Amino acid sequence: MTIAVENPLRAGSRLENMPQPATLVIFGATGDLMKRKLVPALYNLSIDGYLPPNSQIVGFARREWSDEYFRSEMCEGVQEHSRRPFDPAVWEGFAPRLHYLRSEFDNAEGYDQLRTMLDRFDKENGTGGSRLFYLSTPPSYYPVIVERLGEAGLSGRNIAKESGYTRIIIEKPFGHDLESARALNDHLHQVFAEEQIYRIDHYLGKETVQNILVLRFANGIFEPIWNRHYIDHVQITNAESIGIEGRGRFYEESGALRDMVQSHILQLLNLVAMEPPVAFDATPVRDEKVKLLRSIRPIRGNLVPEQVVRGQYGGGVAAGKDVTPYHEEENVSSESTTETYVAMKLFIDNFRWQGVPFYLRTGKALTKRVTEIAIQFKQPPLSIFGSEASRDMEPNVLALRIQPDEGISLKMQVKAPGTGIHIRPVKMEFRYGGSFGIEPPEAYERLLLDCMLGDSTLFTRSDEVETAWSLVTDILQAWSKMPPPNFPNYEAGSWGPRDADRLLYRDNREWRWP
Repeated sequence: MTIAVENPLRAGSRLENMPQPATLVIFGATGDLMKRKLVPALYNLSIDGYLPPNSQIVGFARREWSDEYFRSEMCEGVQEHSRRPFDPAVWEGFAPRLHYLRSEFDNAEGYDQLRTMLDRFDKENGTGGSRLFYLSTPPSYYPVIVERLGEAGLSGRNIAKESGYTRIIIEKPFGHDLESARALNDHLHQVFAEEQIYRIDHYLGKETVQNILVLRFANGIFEPIWNRHYIDHVQITNAESIGIEGRGRFYEESGALRDMVQSHILQLLNLVAMEPPVAFDATPVRDEKVKLLRSIRPIRGNLVPEQVVRGQYGGGVAAGKDVTPYHEEENVSSESTTETYVAMKLFIDNFRWQGVPFYLRTGKALTKRVTEIAIQFKQPPLSIFGSEASRDMEPNVLALRIQPDEGISLKMQVKAPGTGIHIRPVKMEFRYGGSFGIEPPEAYERLLLDCMLGDSTLFTRSDEVETAWSLVTDILQAWSKMPPPNFPNYEAGSWGPRDADRLLYRDNREWRWP
């Protein structure tokens, strides 16, 4: 049965106030993110009526582009990556709102030109002093861009609220470790107030990620059993079938632990394990996320090799394609010890989760692309049906599929047809595509809209970032003092190193194969 629903961006009270006209300035506008994600998202928001017609978009970058060339490049991006079919008539109305400003990121003159352009838009287009600055550059440019914005008087920190708003969006990675994250926060706070800063993680814009909280707190059947008394363990899997895809220079400086665990994986853990907030508003939700992160038992010193497994892929075939070994990728050292896979076991020391293990894994060049959260419940204390009837019994598992084939499934036991009692596992499944009959908005659509509305619920706060980095930095420091494994230690197209399987075997458990 198809459920008739309204546009998901229009649903709910959160859009009682539409965004006011603003100018969005994107630093690093000639990069891949602009073409593949940001402009297609803004194009779709415009179609849905959530980008006021007089709002303007400025690309700020170093290449010698004109407005016309910038618009043609962005047109290609919309044609290739928009979730909706390209409409020339819609583009004709959207394109004039795109502008390009060429400047080095450390050149003060470029920011003076930007201020003049923004003032002109305020007068000619009625943007009212509202500005969004989006940093889509390599992280090394973040400090200088922030500093130049402050020097040019563009921070908006001391401007009256009736004069519009100023907000800054920071792409991940936010820091390289705890020390660098703190330094970046300090640098930002010298120019912008915390409420102006939006640290973006696109995972939090995904419909299925947001639905975790709805599943938990809008259904009376789950919250009473969402605890250590009924749940045996939780598995979070983020697997990619591709390798690093030409991102060798970036990946050599990050690795799977920094790139995925510190941000995406811990965000999913937060939503699954946090306590109910008093309201679905920015401060209560982010308070509970920070409390949860602070409850995670640190993994330090000798505990690291017992609870954390790292891997690096060799050659093989993944998703039907030949995969080059990581250490043979472009811009990767042949002696590289950078991990492309991480698995870990951690515990949350609070009343709800005490003693429940959480198993996390993420990796490149694995069997398939899938992101899933699996909550495995405890077995009944006694089987009354006999060993033969119960031979095929399996634990109840609630699986939340984030990507692809977004949905939820619940595995339960039933009697198979026949004269005797034979128990078999079956699944009850819900899929977004089949149930709602509409395509959900892309993550960046939701997040850009929230920023324009001033809703920071789905963005990370400074204390959350630093707490997450504290957990990861303990592991990084331990790794720096011990010899790395003999890389590569898993074949492309597999599910990762054998040591990751042993991580669960020691607890008489095993990984799910989603």
